[in-house]
Amino acid sequence: MDGEQTPLRCSHECHCVEMFVDDGVESVTSVEQVSGGADYCSILTRLSFTFRPTLLREQHYQYLKKGLRHLSDAYECLDASRPWLCFWILHSLELLEEAIAPAVASDVCQFLLSCQSPTGGFAGGPGQHAHLAPTYAAVNALCIIGTEEAYNVIDREKLLDFLWSVKQPDGSFRMHIGGEVDVRSAYCAASVASLTNILTPKLFEDTTNWILSCQNWEGGLSGVPGLEAHGGYTFCGTAALVILGKEHMLDIKALLRWVVSRQMRFEGGFQGRCNKLVDGCYSFWQAGLLPLLHRALFKEGESELSRQRWMFEQQALQEYILLCCQNPTGGLLDKPGKSRDFYHTCYCLSGLSIAQHFGNMELHHEMILGSEENRLAPTHPVYNICPEKVARALQHFHRLSVSEAGRPARSAEHQS
Repeated sequence: MDGEQTPLRCSHECHCVEMFVDDGVESVTSVEQVSGGADYCSILTRLSFTFRPTLLREQHYQYLKKGLRHLSDAYECLDASRPWLCFWILHSLELLEEAIAPAVASDVCQFLLSCQSPTGGFAGGPGQHAHLAPTYAAVNALCIIGTEEAYNVIDREKLLDFLWSVKQPDGSFRMHIGGEVDVRSAYCAASVASLTNILTPKLFEDTTNWILSCQNWEGGLSGVPGLEAHGGYTFCGTAALVILGKEHMLDIKALLRWVVSRQMRFEGGFQGRCNKLVDGCYSFWQAGLLPLLHRALFKEGESELSRQRWMFEQQALQEYILLCCQNPTGGLLDKPGKSRDFYHTCYCLSGLSIAQHFGNMELHHEMILGSEENRLAPTHPVYNICPEKVARALQHFHRLSVSEAGRPARSAEHQS
């Protein structure tokens, strides 16, 4: 474990030479990157000599605790994302190892129950249509709570009906009935199906081939075949293939080249696409890919793999999050100058956790920048909830069974 005396990367004299160079070809992004780079340089130069990297644990806890009970009018635009707010806040709290009061946990369960559609799956809010994204968020949130009440909220029979209703003949999934198709939906479907023990080969027939068709010449994955590689979609596609046991069918080394190239040399954080700005949320979407790729390469017998580190600059990512992405009053953000929100709080903390923890229980190595107080709980790189919550959910739901008979026939009217 690295201790408090670890010299900061951003304090080295040669650090500023890593600032972005546009080779004389300006674009809107390059101008913003150069301008932002100057801001980062000022922040990092000042903080690296006067400020020890410190996770503002108590401030984040207070911000998150308040958000579980009350949100301002600014969150009205997320009315169709309310299970996401539950997940972002609950997962952030579990990473901080802050207990959730039983009464609050029960209230969250009852709220998510009100978001469950009579036809299966969860909606973005009570009375709305079922959608795969809030279904994923709701199932994750309930698994984080991990009580019998939480597990019993999920109607697995109807959830399976919902998944069949959005499954397409080519193996892809729609986000909702009549909705868009992209690789997020395949991941959301695979995640909830595997956690709740309703994943069957028939349900995911041809899904592997459809996801593989999203890997492009860059090495990353796009939302649908033929588009630009993107960090969020790449994570979703890769994690879905891990769940289905087919990640070895990707061009792993091309994907590895693409994702490690997304870590910004100056800032230390990750960008989501080539020639874009750094963003704190990609601390998870991109860095979270590295454990998945490490595991895939290990299974293929790669002998040169480290037994202590992931294949990215873990200290640099921790510096970016701790020095540049924390709001002094709690919550985390995209980059300096941006506002805090629960989304970036969740994924900045998730990325920080990935950067701190290598391996699993059999082979676990920690690299904590700063004091031990900065340590977060580990997160599962496939589901992005803590590993013990994944294990507990799998143990619970694998005691149960669901009839698969007749699903495709009943759902055929929805497939187009």
